Amino acid sequence: MRLILFNKPFGVMSQFSAHPTRATLADYIKIPHVYPAGRLDADSEGLLLLTDDGKLQHQIAHPAAKAAKRYLAQVEGVADQAQLTALRSGIYLGDFTTLPCQAVRIANPEWLWRRDPPVRQRANIPTDWLMLTLHEGKNRQVRRMTAAVGLPTLRLVRYAIGAVSLASHPLLPGEMREIEAEELQE
Repeated sequence: MRLILFNKPFGVMSQFSAHPTRATLADYIKIPHVYPAGRLDADSEGLLLLTDDGKLQHQIAHPAAKAAKRYLAQVEGVADQAQLTALRSGIYLGDFTTLPCQAVRIANPEWLWRRDPPVRQRANIPTDWLMLTLHEGKNRQVRRMTAAVGLPTLRLVRYAIGAVSLASHPLLPGEMREIEAEELQE
């Protein structure tokens, strides 16, 4: 069984099949028969796990597994207590209500790589960084949650899945590393 950590760059599709206008995992990962356990939108970056084991892939990606996924979100505006409470409590997004999650303001992550292209900055609107820990992962969920409380996401980085993080396994965008599956256990 193989388990690969990959730091997915901004703009890359979480698929191996060709895309007409964007890079895909096939442009970075040359290991046969591994598949992503979950996805990250092209506009999101950070930790993606790939495996050749279908059971492990299901355990990582399926919402019933409730594997904690931590995201760093740079948002437009400065989060106040009411917005953080709303994020933590669960938010109705029209087609579903999110599960409660952890949401905290964090300092600007100085260790984080520069994004290419850079995040749009507006001179008169401050930005803030949040760390959100979710146990589900619906399509564009973090972006939809922050927008629903008035804090549009400008940059989204998946920082950790279970006990594996970009702190415990530093990788620059486009880099990968193989680990043992036991390292995922929290």
